[in-house]
Order: sequence, then C-alpha cells, then structure tokens
Amino acid sequence: MNTRPTLLVIAHGSRDPRHAATVTALCARVRKLRPGLRVAVGYLDFNAPRVPRVLERLEADGVRNVVALPLLLTRAFHAKSDIPAVLREAAARLPLLTVHQAEVLGPSLLLTSALERRLEEAGLRPDDHRSTGVVLASAGSSDPEAIAVIAEIAREWRRTAEWCAVRPAFASASLPRTADAVRALRAEGIQRVAVAPYVIAPGFLPDRIAAGAREARADILAPVLGAAPELARLLLRRYDQAVRARAQGDLAALTA
Repeated sequence: MNTRPTLLVIAHGSRDPRHAATVTALCARVRKLRPGLRVAVGYLDFNAPRVPRVLERLEADGVRNVVALPLLLTRAFHAKSDIPAVLREAAARLPLLTVHQAEVLGPSLLLTSALERRLEEAGLRPDDHRSTGVVLASAGSSDPEAIAVIAEIAREWRRTAEWCAVRPAFASASLPRTADAVRALRAEGIQRVAVAPYVIAPGFLPDRIAAGAREARADILAPVLGAAPELARLLLRRYDQAVRARAQGDLAALTA
C-alpha cells in the first residue's frame, strides 16, 4: 500500500486556456520524475476542478494525507490567506483527511536556472551575461513582503550570474512596469536588454509583461517558466520538505 501523502498542486486558475494546459504539462513532468506519487491538481478560481472538490474525491478514494503545494512564486495574499482558508474549510468537512500546506516555490536557485534556460531559448548566449541588462518581470503584488523578495532575487541573480544589471518590474499593483524598467536600463547606457518573465503560466498579466517588452523594444523576451524541468524538480523539493517537516512535527495540520 502506498502510504506517501498525495501531492495536491494548487493553481490560481485563469480564463486563458493556456494556463490550465501549462499546469497539466508541469504536473505530468512531476509524475514522470516521481513514479508512484499521486499528483492531483485543484484550482482556486476560473478552472475546474476546484480545490474543495479535489479534496472530497481524494478522501472518497481512501487518501488520508495530503500535501497541498501552492503553485506560487512568492508568499503573498493567496499563500497567506486565500489558500489556508480554502484548505481549512474543506478539512473541517472531511474528518478523515489530514492536509498540510507546503511552502511556496520561491525564492530558489532552481527558478533562476529556469529563467536562464528560457532566456537562452529566446536567443541569449551564456557569454552575453556581462553585457546584458535583465528585467525580472513578475505579476506584481500589493504585499510588501512579496515585492521585497522580488527585489532581493534581482540583486542576488545579478551577483551570481554576473549580469550587467537586473531590475525588477511588475505587471500590476506595483511599479515600475516592464516597459519603464527596459527604458531605465537603456538610459543607463546598457545596449542589450532582456526581459525574463518571473511567472509560471501564460495569461493576462504575462501578456501585459510581453506587451511592455515589445513597447520598449527589448532585445530579448523570454517565454514564461512553464513546465520547465527545474520547476518540476522544485515542486518535488517543496513536497519532500513538507513531508519531512510534518514527520518532525514542525508543520501544523490544517485540521486544527
């Protein structure tokens, strides 16, 4: 009998069909990396199945332990409030099920490796780092902690990858916007500017990032992270960390 907790990947959801297709592809890669691990997917909004319905099905199938992993790059409203509330409400109705929430994906060196992979796929050569300025473009948040994390990722990525410069930008809620960050790098005399979307799946805000890159005539626009192998490995790393933490009594069950 398989006693490993089921992995429930929680995605935000989108009206854009590319979003769900990306989540499906990413989870397929996770299953390939970890044969035998049950991987379920639930959405907060727009797409089906929603998280409560997935948990109901899991309990009905005899599952008793679930690691709920937010498909999020930063700890903002969804990770701090939205998802815990949904999980607690569902767990209260499902007494046979124990649910634990894992940490969000970022920050991680695996994510910056995935960003570099996408930039190279878009045409940037590895030896171009020292002459290239990068705009690290995220969806944006009103949460100061999330904004500070993006700024720190930009600083650390510049140091470790030896970029000419790395500037954060945001598609919503915060400034600067992608086009403004590209222009600011140009104003500093940087000739080659690349935009690296720090987002997982296509949708409205990633499209806004791409539009800003084109508006300001960025030299390189990378695709979203998507089902990058680094991202699949990171999901499993967060899952394993959550399983170990629970075994050590460090992660509270959401049935309390």
